Amino acid sequence: MKKDSAAIILGGGAGSRLSPLTSTRSKPAVPIAGKYRLVDIPISNCLNSDIGRIYVLTQFNSASLNKHIKNTYHFSAFSSAFVDIIAAEQTPDNPTWFQGTADAVRQSLRHVQQQSFDYVLILSGDQLYQMDFEQMVARHIKEGADISIATIPVGDREAPEFGIMKKSDGDIITSFVEKPAKQTLGDWVSDTGEEMQAQGRIYLASMGIYIFSRRVLFDLLQDVRKDATDFGKEIIPYSIERYKVLSYQYDGYWTDIGNIYSFFEANLALTQDIPPFNLFDNDNAVYTRPRMLPPAKISGTTLEKTIIAEGCIINASRVEHSVIGIRTRIGTGTTIVSSYIMGTDFYETLDDMNNAVRKGIPKLGIGERCYIRNAIIDKNCRIGNDVRINGGHHLPNADHSLYAVKDGIIVVKKGAILPDGFVI
Repeated sequence: MKKDSAAIILGGGAGSRLSPLTSTRSKPAVPIAGKYRLVDIPISNCLNSDIGRIYVLTQFNSASLNKHIKNTYHFSAFSSAFVDIIAAEQTPDNPTWFQGTADAVRQSLRHVQQQSFDYVLILSGDQLYQMDFEQMVARHIKEGADISIATIPVGDREAPEFGIMKKSDGDIITSFVEKPAKQTLGDWVSDTGEEMQAQGRIYLASMGIYIFSRRVLFDLLQDVRKDATDFGKEIIPYSIERYKVLSYQYDGYWTDIGNIYSFFEANLALTQDIPPFNLFDNDNAVYTRPRMLPPAKISGTTLEKTIIAEGCIINASRVEHSVIGIRTRIGTGTTIVSSYIMGTDFYETLDDMNNAVRKGIPKLGIGERCYIRNAIIDKNCRIGNDVRINGGHHLPNADHSLYAVKDGIIVVKKGAILPDGFVI
């Protein structure tokens, strides 16, 4: 384990753009790929990069995230590795909660400073990517940088959604603009390399991944800019003119899970023959809670470009271009297309099922002869027989007690009960 580095993962704010998935959980706790949580991605990247001292800062809806981390990341008694949760807390000298990314780290420094390290890696808890931070730290040290920022080349369409940077020939960042207007993009072209330029990816976007030398981080947050609340909007622009700030260009797959559409697309992309995010990489495992579930059981189902997590019982007619999460039960004659079924947290016993039927409540899972398309079914839903859920751009955005519609994607809310014959 690297002794010179520690990592801080930001738990994020209220995550309203990912609602209703964040109505009962924080963004980093949202299930992804059928069996993981979003926070597993940055933690796994750290562990695969030999960085074993990790802090996760939490504030909103943090109970499920705290439980997941507590149940997942256990290390040997002979290891100094840990994943610690630092929750927002009021103190006599600071009665406020976290006010932004920089403020969250500032309020946590009194816990972090107890460890000896020279470099601090600051990460977001809601991004999907695989990155070797060891290489980024080595480059930071070699170049004598005060701050390193991971950047990714983007094109004209994406650039106005990001903080865009310009760099000199030595990869020193010289200027920064937050979400530039399209008509000003010509001033922000950077040399991103021949391959990226050939794809039209000629702007350097900040990935929200930073390395700070310890002294610089403490000086900035505790003395020089002790009123600043955000890294991207305040700390980084201020630092570019006063410190050596280095661009570390990353050319691999990276996506920010900022809204329902990006979350939906990132999950379904995993079903491709060669997915952009590789879950099958021997050297870059994604770690999560070991649940000791039985293998999936499938009967009479045609499967096409589908990921199925462990513990499922599937009797569907057809499942296509979909992600099926842990412990999912799907009845006979059901068709699922382009959907993410998150699964359930527990199994119903036969007695539980019979009691539900007597009460007129659907069994846990998805019933018989259903049709589900362009949908996200959150955890622990009960969907009856002959239910039809047909998402698409023909549906306006809406928020109902049982489901929401965003960008044509129907999100059935956690624990929702849809009776027999229900139609969306």
